[in-house]
Amino acid sequence: MDKAVSSTSSQSSTQRVYLALRSDIIFGRIQPGERLKIDTLKDSLDTGASPVREALSLLTSDQLVDRIDQRGFRVAATSKEQFQEILDLRCRLEGLAVRESVENGDAEWEEALVLAHHYMVRARQKDQETFEACHKGFHMALISACNSPILLRFCNQLYDLNVRYRYLAGKSKGYSRRDVDAEHQSILAAAAERDVEAVSSRLMDHYRSTGAFLADLID
Repeated sequence: MDKAVSSTSSQSSTQRVYLALRSDIIFGRIQPGERLKIDTLKDSLDTGASPVREALSLLTSDQLVDRIDQRGFRVAATSKEQFQEILDLRCRLEGLAVRESVENGDAEWEEALVLAHHYMVRARQKDQETFEACHKGFHMALISACNSPILLRFCNQLYDLNVRYRYLAGKSKGYSRRDVDAEHQSILAAAAERDVEAVSSRLMDHYRSTGAFLADLID
């Protein structure tokens, strides 16, 4: 087999395994602390050991998986303390990112943001993973005009770490009393008006409202 083709195939297998495991961890299908055995995963994911190891290494960099010295891998543990740290960092970093993004955002940015919001609203009626992808798409579009790729990368990672807690906590009747769609619409409206203070304030309220709810549910 041509070396280039072999390399591309290996990268494709690694990406497929990475996305599958990342999804299972974020949505709580694999629980915190659970051992991730390479032999078991390569059978269940119908692939070789190398793509599994490479995917687990990537997930370790994402802080979704812990490497156990000489003993393999396990899903990263969770705690109220870690959740609060993630929430605080997310508010600080996205607070910076959203201000710069709204100030820099042009007509193309606004159109992309409106479209991302539209997709998110439509995805409410679809499966969990489709909605979550669209939900993340809206929040990332909001800060996408920030001129700091490193800051955006951190925000992207913190989103995944935070959303993991949301699904581990599960659903509650109390959460349904919040009109999250109205919160998103309000954030969008302020962004379209280029109201930096309003966008920042509404986004932080949005995050901290979710955070306060989840903190009571996390063991």
